[in-house]
This record gives sequence, C-alpha cells and structure tokens, in this order.
Amino acid sequence: MRPPDHALAGVGVGLRAAHYRDFLERRPRVGWLEVHTENYLQPSGWDWHVLQTLRQDYAVSLHGVGLGLGSARGFSEQHLQRVQALVARVEPVLVSEHLCWGAVAGQQLNDLLPLALNEAALDLLCARVARVQDALQRPILLENVSTYVRFADDAMSEAQFLAELARRSGCGLLLDINNLYVNQCNHGEDALAALLAIAPGSVGELHLAGHRVTPQAVIDHHGAPVAEAVWTLYGVALRRFGAVPTLVEWDTELPGLDVLLGEADKAQVMLARHAQQAPWRAMRALPSCSAPASPDALAAGQQAFAAALLDAGQGAAPPPSFAGEAALERFSLYRGNLAATWRRTLAHAYPVVLALVGEDFFAGLARAYGRQYRSDSADLNQFGARFGDFLAAFPPVDALPYLPDMARLEWALHLAHYAPDAQGVPPEALAALSPEQLEARRFALHPACALLASGWQVHALWQAHQEGEGQGVFPQQLQVASHALVCRPRWKAQALALDEAAHAALLALQQGQTFGAALDAAFERDEAFDLGGHLRQWLAHAVLADMLPD
Repeated sequence: MRPPDHALAGVGVGLRAAHYRDFLERRPRVGWLEVHTENYLQPSGWDWHVLQTLRQDYAVSLHGVGLGLGSARGFSEQHLQRVQALVARVEPVLVSEHLCWGAVAGQQLNDLLPLALNEAALDLLCARVARVQDALQRPILLENVSTYVRFADDAMSEAQFLAELARRSGCGLLLDINNLYVNQCNHGEDALAALLAIAPGSVGELHLAGHRVTPQAVIDHHGAPVAEAVWTLYGVALRRFGAVPTLVEWDTELPGLDVLLGEADKAQVMLARHAQQAPWRAMRALPSCSAPASPDALAAGQQAFAAALLDAGQGAAPPPSFAGEAALERFSLYRGNLAATWRRTLAHAYPVVLALVGEDFFAGLARAYGRQYRSDSADLNQFGARFGDFLAAFPPVDALPYLPDMARLEWALHLAHYAPDAQGVPPEALAALSPEQLEARRFALHPACALLASGWQVHALWQAHQEGEGQGVFPQQLQVASHALVCRPRWKAQALALDEAAHAALLALQQGQTFGAALDAAFERDEAFDLGGHLRQWLAHAVLADMLPD
C-alpha cells in the first residue's frame, strides 16, 4: 500500500520505541516522523507494524546510521541492498545518511567516525553517493557529524566539503545545527562561517539536538533540551535557508513525549516566521562523480584509526595524521563510544544476564566479547549472536555455569522479536483432518519459534526476572534439567516452560517429521503425555504455522 502523498514540512520528531503507544493512541500533532533505517530492516514484528500504521498519518523520513559512505575498505553492498528494499517498502519522503566512515575490510565499528576532508575523500564520497542514489533511484541527503578530532591533511572545512559534495554528486545536505555548534566548541571552528559557505537551495533538512559539555570535549549525545546557543544558530540558518523542514532529535535519556513535542513546538514557532525561500531540489550530478576512486591512502589512515581504536590495552597512540594537541585525549572518546555501543547493544538483547552479573561485570564482558567477536554487520541487532558461546568459553564466568544457556534463551527471544510474521494454523483446519491424515501431516513451526534444552533451570530463572506473575520467585535448585519454547503469537516474544515430552514432539516437527512421529517421540518420554492440552497451547501461541504438503 502506498502512503498518503505527504510532503515534509514544518518540524518533526524521531519515532522511538518508548513513544510507540503514545503515537498509536493519541496521534499527536507533529509535522512528520523520522525513523532510523537500521531499526526497520526486517519487515515484520511490532516495530514494522507500528511504522506501517503511522505512515498512513505522518510523512516519514528514513535516517541511516549504517552505510558508512566514507569507508574506503568495508562498504557493505549487502547492507545497501537491505536499505534499498526498505526504501521501496516505506516510500519515505526523504532518505538521509551521514558524512562519515564506519568499517574496515568487512569489520564494522558501528560509529559515525570522522572523515579526512581532502580531495581523496571527496572523490570517494562522490562515487559512493552516486552508487547509493543509483541503487535507491532517488537523491539522498548527507548530514554533517560531530567530531572530536580533525586531520593534519584536511584541505578544506567541513562546510566546504559538504558544499562541493552536493555540487558534484547531486545530493542534498542535512545540516545538523547542533553538530555545527559542537564542532565550533571542539575545534575552534566558526559555525556562522560554515552556514555562509553552504548555498541556499542545497539544504533539504535541519536537525536540532541537545549536547553534553565534558572536560574533554562537547559531546553530541541527543539526551538534553536544545541549548540556547543552538537555538540562536538555528535562527541564523532559517534566515539563510528559509523554512527548511526541521527535526528535533532526542535519543538518549528519553523524556516523555510531551517534553519532546514541546521542543518541536518551540522550533515550529521560529520556523513559521520564515518563508521557504529556496527549497531543496536535487542537482544534476557531474559526470566525474561516477569515476572510480583510488582511496589507498585514505584506507591506510582508516585502518590505523581502527587498529588504535580496537587496541586491547588501550595504550596505542592515535594515528599521527591527527591535528591538534588534544588528539590523544579526544581519541579516547571514540574508544569509549565503541565500548559503550558494545555494552548498550548486548544489554538490550541480554537484560537478564546483565541483572545476574551486575553492571560493572557486564561492561567487562561486553568489552571482551567485542574484541573477540568483531562486529561484521552494520545492523547492530546481529551483534550478540555468539554471546552464549563466548560465555561458555570465558573462564571468569565458570562460577555461573547456567549463564551460557540463559544467554541462548535471551538470544532466541531477541531473534523472535525480529522474526518474519506468520499466521498460526487455525483449529478448524486441524479439525477437518481425520486421525490418519493428522498423523501423516508435517507442520512448519512459526519462524519465531525456538527450542531450548538445558541442564539448568534457565526458564524459571528467566521468569523470575520478568514483571508480573512469578516475578522474584527464584528456583530453589538450579541444576535441574529444563526445556523451553520461545514463540511470538502476535507482537510480543514469549518463553514458555515445556516438559521433556512436549519438547521432543516439537523438536521432531521442527526436523520435518510427521505429526505421528512427533507423538511417538513424546509418548516414549511420557506415557501420560497430554496431547489435547499441549495442542491447545500450540494453537493458542501460533506455534504451528503451516501444514506442509505431502
């Protein structure tokens, strides 16, 4: 279904999971919604349902953080294909990415890392933008990023780089006003001069956000109201570029939606005073933009940056290509970002493991895991796939032998959240089969389903950490064999306790055996196996997703 023919106008806000219910129930008045591309790559589950519902009432902008267009070695064509498919499904008004790099030779660093501002980088970016725009069949916007370091061989300012990139590639600019201010503070750059270096008509979107002032640097953390200095700079940008669509970003320490909407209202009052003087229109790309680049020197610099970033002892000096006396101190911020990303990503997938070991120990686990199992995908939802195996071979957790299986259960729940949608077999379809036909049938399990067998009371321990019934009721003895089924009847992934017989039956079905063979497996383990009770449970939780042809 095509969304309504919305245009991006006025002030929008980012759609975040904590505010889903507010938007679904209230449909608050706001100009448009921005969503992070990487959160919706899988067209299924709750996140996708919310986006599909809200895009009927709001214009949508896709804002990516994973392409890393400036990565000299490591740009992922596979990720671009996933983004391309998402753009085709969502049909957003705008698509944007960042002026940065984030990968080396198939290894993802999952950060918006600073790009050298020279001709080699410009040639590479022009070629990459051309590749992406060709794949998406539309022009994109590129956003300036906040940085903590600059490079000794920079040949132009970031604003000059952006302006030239837009001229050569035909892309538009997403001008982040907060990032201009942050970089002014961090590098002594002139934010007003940056605005003057960019031509009216080349800016398709503006961003506003909060920042944090630390002794080392000003950090663009998107976790506070917009600062007064940024509001002032925003007013200057509106006078130069006109009433450009504006987003208020707030991604960490997320407040209630009304607080965010209050910031958006403040921006809307300012924006309403200005006409859209020079609306952004995609420029024609110059022929040289598609010429192949030779980014060898750029790749060497990024490889040195990554090697120092991932140094296990954190004692490696930053690459000598950095400019400024504060390079070593500022470079440590990127190391901290990397560790924080690992910790935050794993904590999202493994909240019970976090609760069992505590914050400090979990942060140490995340650092050790991140160095041993380097991220190989721009989609951070895939980062924790090997955490259970890592824990099983990590001596410091030997005193918690049930921890690897807990991690495997939580990863199954994580995958179930993003699994493809499917309908359960309706009861009447089973009722229409004769006993002989039922025994001869094979069934596919729902794509979200996973089976777990453990020598420990993993499900009971997991249940003790959930809200509601059973909360806080810890098993008396942990070293008892247990079985569990992960499923997702509709939107919420669940973990159900199974007995050994039911586990054996579902395992047989998962392996492609007939329903009769699955029953044999169950009755071998329990002669009193309650087929009717278990079948009702499986139907209620959409465990049986399809009857396979003979």
